Amino acid sequence: MSGSHNHALPSTGNERSLWIALALTTAFMITEVVAGVITNSLALISDAAHMLTDSAALAIALAAVRVAKRPADAARTYGYHRFEILAAAFNALMLFGVAIYILVEAYGRFKTPSDVQTGTMMVVAIAGLIVNLISMKLLRAGKDSSLNVKGAYLEVWSDMLGSLGVIGGAVLMRFTGWTWVDPLIAVAIALWVLPRTWILLKESLNILLEGVPSGIEVAKVTQALQRVPGVTGIHDLHIWALTSGKVSLTAHVVHDPVLAHDALLEPLKAVLAKEFSIFHTTLQLEIEACRHTIDGDNYVGPVSPPEQHAH
Repeated sequence: MSGSHNHALPSTGNERSLWIALALTTAFMITEVVAGVITNSLALISDAAHMLTDSAALAIALAAVRVAKRPADAARTYGYHRFEILAAAFNALMLFGVAIYILVEAYGRFKTPSDVQTGTMMVVAIAGLIVNLISMKLLRAGKDSSLNVKGAYLEVWSDMLGSLGVIGGAVLMRFTGWTWVDPLIAVAIALWVLPRTWILLKESLNILLEGVPSGIEVAKVTQALQRVPGVTGIHDLHIWALTSGKVSLTAHVVHDPVLAHDALLEPLKAVLAKEFSIFHTTLQLEIEACRHTIDGDNYVGPVSPPEQHAH
């Protein structure tokens, strides 16, 4: 017997804000690359790479919102939500390449310092800071209602710190002439991007491999289900995410035969929704554990298993 399905879709109310923030960020990212080449500032180019992470996060959020509007069909019964994860993994790999390039280039700049046009560098960085602040204001309203928007908001927030670093570096070089500050800031920004990029890649791969989503423990879910009156065993429990914020669960629940299926189904669904925010569930209710599943490690419960079968 299956529970009712509640598909949690990405919020569509923030689409306009996402589009504006993406346009601003992408346009300025291109401007910053051009300015970095003209002023010979590796720090500006590095900050532009950081802004690329913002654009990627905003684009992924938009893709999730728009693709989620496409209905499921006979070929893709889950719809197109997994697109967000494929795009995230691609962006992470690309950003690793960008960060490594910046580190290699910075090493060369340390060995052979180059003159930097600090005035232009400062003006561009200040403009970037303004773009960050505008994007943050656009996204702030929706960050608590959408995981995608929240991720994009955090990306822009962290890039604001990068812009502040470039401004500080430009001021320092203007008054001290220490050109080595420019590659130092570039390295700092690259090292700031790498850990977050690794986290993005790791989470994307976990979802693609249908691993248990971060923040959910299978043992605790099992224990919570077993606490429901009438439940005597749990097996074939699987938890995975189709995309970020869309967790699915399937399980076989062994119960006391005096209880009707309908009387047990709603309490089980309520526990999963209230304690773990899992709404997309498929529960098979049984009065005796399946013979072909209980001989593995996935059987949990006091029910005496029937005769074991060899794998």
